[in-house]
Amino acid sequence: MTGSDLAAVEELERALFPLDAWPLQMFEDELAQPETRSYFVAVDALDRVVAYAGLMCIEPIADVQTIAVVPEREGQGIGTQLLTLLIEEAGRRKAKDVLLEVRADNPRAQRLYRWFGFEQIHVRPRYYRDGADALIMRLELARWAGAPGAGAEAGPVAQTGRAQQTEPAQQTDETEDAR
Repeated sequence: MTGSDLAAVEELERALFPLDAWPLQMFEDELAQPETRSYFVAVDALDRVVAYAGLMCIEPIADVQTIAVVPEREGQGIGTQLLTLLIEEAGRRKAKDVLLEVRADNPRAQRLYRWFGFEQIHVRPRYYRDGADALIMRLELARWAGAPGAGAEAGPVAQTGRAQQTEPAQQTDETEDAR
């Protein structure tokens, strides 16, 4: 993610998380801290942002700050690829654990994280503005064997952090909203 992506990311953020949307300044602040932050976008064949994700890593803990995919592209593996990229980045930054918060009322996202090996370790009551609880989940990187189904194809997410998604990936039963 670069500054030129922020207008599109902010628009998606407001659409996807109307009650909990980050303001533009928050994304700008995150991008201004590359020593502890890594943010990525996935774009379609027309170079439109269709997903984004971010990680904060202060050794030995990494935290998934956000991960989201536009609804019409959910279930195509984009969130899986971005989550894999975040976990790999956490490893490069020498994290021991990756943490995230997920809405207690979002079972599809919880399934995705469990599929990756995340385990629920805590509940934050009334964490979200609408009163929903947050489940705190952790992945111990020493126990992570790689992305589920990684033996198939690597997918379009490039090491540069800008992914070109030209055609839909295999359909999966996942959602990609961390919040």
